[in-house]
Formats: sequence, C-alpha cells, structure tokens
Amino acid sequence: MQKWEYATVPLLVHATKQILDNWGEDGWELVAVIPGPNPEQLVAYLKRPKGAA
Repeated sequence: MQKWEYATVPLLVHATKQILDNWGEDGWELVAVIPGPNPEQLVAYLKRPKGAA
C-alpha cells in the first residue's frame, strides 16, 4: 500500500509558479490551493510518496 506525506505551503501571489516549481523539483505534487489569511496569499496542499526525500 502506498503511503504519503503531506505539506501545507504559503504561496505569495507574485511568486506562485516559482514556489510550486521548487516543491515540484523535490517530488511534491499539488493537491489543492485555498485562500490564505489575506488577499496577497494562498495556501497550497502538496503530497508525495513517503520516503521520496
């Protein structure tokens, strides 16, 4: 059975692609994006297979 680890990451609107690309390079897959605590920020939920690091 596949096991997963998860991360929540703050995303700044002006740097979203760069932030997600950096996490993607480490094997993280984007699962969802929700509004953050202010209009300039989003929160990304990511997952990757456990032990991928």
